[in-house]
Amino acid sequence: MPMEPNDLLLFARIVEAGSFSLAAQRLDLPKSTVSRRISLLEASLGERLLQRTTRKLMLTEFGTSLLEHARKVADEVEAAGALAQHRQAAPSGKLRISVPHDFANVGMTELIARFAERYPAVSLELDLSPRRVDLVAEGFDIAIRMGDLPEDSTLAARRVALERMGLYAAPSYIARRGLPEHPDDLLQHDLLCILSRSGGPVPWVLHRGKVEWKRELRARLTANSPELLARIASSGMGIAASSDLFVASYLQKGELVRVLPEWEMPTATGWAVFPGRRLMPAKTRVFLDMMEEMFCKAQAGK
Repeated sequence: MPMEPNDLLLFARIVEAGSFSLAAQRLDLPKSTVSRRISLLEASLGERLLQRTTRKLMLTEFGTSLLEHARKVADEVEAAGALAQHRQAAPSGKLRISVPHDFANVGMTELIARFAERYPAVSLELDLSPRRVDLVAEGFDIAIRMGDLPEDSTLAARRVALERMGLYAAPSYIARRGLPEHPDDLLQHDLLCILSRSGGPVPWVLHRGKVEWKRELRARLTANSPELLARIASSGMGIAASSDLFVASYLQKGELVRVLPEWEMPTATGWAVFPGRRLMPAKTRVFLDMMEEMFCKAQAGK
């Protein structure tokens, strides 16, 4: 006879109440139903769980061993109920987000405005500093981070953006210095590069089919702001590596053009990182959902 998981939950409730009558009352069930279901559970397990007397219940040795498992079932049922109730609650409170300055200014303006309109009970606090905050210690709900993530068992992450990278220069720079025809030609140009966390420029990696080109670069300028690099490149200073997000407006106005368009660069992945809590606050969940939805739509349209 198969065991019914609900009867394990009932067993835990009986032990918690201390009697069949009180358990039946708390669960709003007839006492006869409670007694019958426990008898069926014992029959399916092949051993008695409880010794019943007119005054009290006593756990058998087997019942004591099974009680730990029954309580886990009860805990999971309660957690599922709490989760459902939690998801139905209206999002409210302060939502603290750490986000790179560039990404906030260019990529999140519409998102923030739409979120604020939809969830007026949530106040937003944005930290635009370039440092990597400690989410748990500093009380942040979400951090937006680009590139590879270090392993951290206290955090969880969702991919929210996938930006295509490329090389760009102003028409005035190309008219003055010429257009590179091969990645090796880049070494004779003024290069505007992303500053790595360890200092120095992030190497450029280019692919054309199965051919890979990768070089340590001697940069004319390095900065930890891809939007700034795109803006400086549009002034004619050099060739910059940047993403679609930051060069789109300059391309539309003809202030930048793609350099070596047949060579691809690795995409830049954007992550929303948050504390790995069992029950995510509603304010965090709805922001992540909206962010994922808006960026997925934007990327699908590219």
